[in-house]
Amino acid sequence: MKIPFNKPYLSGKEITYLNEAVNSGKLSGNGIFTKKCHEFFENKYGFNKCLLTTSCTDALEMAAILIDTKENDEIIMPSYTFVSTANAFVLRGAKIVFADSNKLNPNMNVSILEQLITEKTKAIVPVHYAGIACDMDEIMRIAKKYNLFVIEDAAQAIDSYYKGKPLGSFGNLSAFSFHETKNIISGEGGMLVINDNKLLKRAEIIWEKGTNRAEFYRGEVNKYGWVDIGSSFLPSEITASFLFAQLENIKEIQEHRKKIWNYYYNNLKSLEIEKKIILPFIPNYASNNAHMFYLVCNDSNTQKKLLIYLNKNGILAVFHYLSLHSSLFYINKHDNRVLYQSDRYSDCLLRLPLYFELTENEQLYIVKHIFNFFNYEIKILNK
Repeated sequence: MKIPFNKPYLSGKEITYLNEAVNSGKLSGNGIFTKKCHEFFENKYGFNKCLLTTSCTDALEMAAILIDTKENDEIIMPSYTFVSTANAFVLRGAKIVFADSNKLNPNMNVSILEQLITEKTKAIVPVHYAGIACDMDEIMRIAKKYNLFVIEDAAQAIDSYYKGKPLGSFGNLSAFSFHETKNIISGEGGMLVINDNKLLKRAEIIWEKGTNRAEFYRGEVNKYGWVDIGSSFLPSEITASFLFAQLENIKEIQEHRKKIWNYYYNNLKSLEIEKKIILPFIPNYASNNAHMFYLVCNDSNTQKKLLIYLNKNGILAVFHYLSLHSSLFYINKHDNRVLYQSDRYSDCLLRLPLYFELTENEQLYIVKHIFNFFNYEIKILNK
């Protein structure tokens, strides 16, 4: 049996909408399907304003421009994250101040945030790892106290909540991903959410290559020109049409992914009880959007051996992030603090296959091999 880590899922009308986009006569961005996607997110989640982007990386880069990130500004973020979170601000000359993760899950440890703030601090960038919310009340309290921007890296957090409020609706700005490994996909693709009205006008300008073309299209000016820096951040209608077909089926996709996630959790729980592994921890203030299922081994040697064992048996389990503070690019720029928890997740965390078409028999096969690795017998499998 061969089980990939991920398999993109076609939910229904992707090809139909792709054809509609092609036949519409407008393939460049900000057309009918782009507007439909914007309206979907703004109506369903109450986001103030949404702008589709070609990637979450682009959304983060827009955010860095929007808050006027300058050389030597300090940006606080977790070390256990994807390089795009940091790159967006490094490109503007900022210094990254990395926060360690929690002991119970890879999200940033908010209890240490105030220790990291200096007179140069400009923003806090919480990353909602695996779609599980950071402690947003505390982050927003600290940001207000020190007059800092908050930019949510919600790449993995579509349809996930903090105390009943959608992730992505807390920060001044928020960035989402629709990469093919995410719950809702468009191959590549992302979105910037602008919750701060003071940033809205400039966001549209940056999105449209530094021009006021969006105002022109709305009839607010009689011609448009170059008014600010910007880039080609908006995706084509091809991308937007594919995404909209996925959004129409978000309820079904989410329900099924949660069923798969729960199967893993229920059937691996006994190994956690025996202290062989650690399963995902979801705080009581957070919901679970079933973006990924990970487990944490007790040490790096066990993680490496388990990855090899699963791969030899046709199961493509994978590790995840390598701590950015110890990366080749940033190790000499880091302030030498030891980020124990971040490094622990780098060394010990692995992700199991999770995608819409993963069958229960395939999950049973995966679970059995994890038990076999630890020399345990499965007695009862909870569905």
